[in-house]
Amino acid sequence: MNQQQPISVSIILVNYNGADILPDCLNSIQKFIDIANHEIILVDNASSDGSAELVETNYPQIRLVKQLDNSGFGAGNNAGAKLASGEFLFLLNTDTVLNSNIIPPLIELMQADPQVGIIGPKLLNPDGSLQISVSPALGIKGEYEARRLHQAYQDISQQNLIERKFQEVREVDIVVGAAFFIRSNLFHQLGGFDENFFMYFEESDLCQRAQYEGYKIIYTPHVSLIHLKGYSIKKAANAMSIEYRRSQIYYYQKHRPGWEQLLLRVYLLYKFFGEFITTANPNSLKIIVLLLTIKKNAVKVSVSN
Repeated sequence: MNQQQPISVSIILVNYNGADILPDCLNSIQKFIDIANHEIILVDNASSDGSAELVETNYPQIRLVKQLDNSGFGAGNNAGAKLASGEFLFLLNTDTVLNSNIIPPLIELMQADPQVGIIGPKLLNPDGSLQISVSPALGIKGEYEARRLHQAYQDISQQNLIERKFQEVREVDIVVGAAFFIRSNLFHQLGGFDENFFMYFEESDLCQRAQYEGYKIIYTPHVSLIHLKGYSIKKAANAMSIEYRRSQIYYYQKHRPGWEQLLLRVYLLYKFFGEFITTANPNSLKIIVLLLTIKKNAVKVSVSN
């Protein structure tokens, strides 16, 4: 009698109203992930577009978890991770499409060094071009460097030079959460994602906390997948612009010194006060109110996407 193999990798997806993109993502997983000892867990954050029913009907092999409300990206992944049996977790956005079986190389890279805790594969735009998916440690300097890198990549004359920098496996500070490979025991040791981040900065926070524990964050270009960047926030762009600033402030409260927290608030007040004066954008006013009323370590999430 053959014993069932233990689960090696748990693929976790968090869905919110993604009926139009889910089939491409799930079909690509079915096509390329051929290892026997894996499981797929999809957490639905109270979708209203029939996407949960789509999964239930067409993908019976997927473990579907229906949340009663939308508590955000981090909370959804935490709910999935609590049910996961794998030695490794592969947190995958529903707006991704696999083009190869990327799991074995990720496991091999993880097993080669016990200090590696998190790996981010190469992300590609739908046209096959590089999507920048790493960042320096966040702070005033780090955010400035990240913005300069993204701006430089918009310049066609610099794209080849920048792409050459992403052709080798290297240690980084942050990999984005669209495709996030992590040791299960590390994820649970860290308590998963901080659910005060509804969206944005949650993977940066998790990477930072992993580094506090002595683990490395690795980027590898040797495996890749397609990411439809920005899909999940386009439907609620205005609310998400406010949520971005809320999460940014909370991240600084957790990880940055007091002078950087103050500098960030002064900069944001200047930026959004000027924007409100010139455009009367109500979102600018909401951010100003947030900055003036928020208390230290009291950033709470109150919006839903």
